[in-house]
Amino acid sequence: MKPSAYLFVSMLLVGALAGPPAQSQEVKVGDLVISQPWSRAAPSGSELASSYLTIENKGTAADRLVGASSDVAEKIEIQQISMAGGATSSDTVDKGLGISAGDKVVLAPGGYKLALLKLKSAMKKGTKVSMTLEFEKAGKVTVPFEVLGASAKGPAPPKADGKMKK
Repeated sequence: MKPSAYLFVSMLLVGALAGPPAQSQEVKVGDLVISQPWSRAAPSGSELASSYLTIENKGTAADRLVGASSDVAEKIEIQQISMAGGATSSDTVDKGLGISAGDKVVLAPGGYKLALLKLKSAMKKGTKVSMTLEFEKAGKVTVPFEVLGASAKGPAPPKADGKMKK
């Protein structure tokens, strides 16, 4: 191999090792691809936590997220955050969250979220929490959610270039 080929292979290995953290893994169920599942940390005694993810429908038929469950909470609701008169409110999405064919739905702070109600235990930063998501057509799938800090805005985006900063 030429020296430039060794350099290229080395860069690939370093890029793989320094790649995005585990929360960027994808989970597939039917035609749906679930990516970047994460939750905000909640201290012991807290009753509420929020979780987020991206759902992409690669199929030709619409589907719908109709529910979720987890051992860490008595109930999980799909909620939409809205602003009215300077106040923030959470509204339950009773009929589920639709995902059109070929579309992507992002649950993120300030928009849609999974609200974990009546927590049974603390959700500590650096741990993972399993949730079972239920879709109208694709069925049920268990997804590991990475627990980030209590004020996190989301997982760190993957680096666009392989250059290291000094």
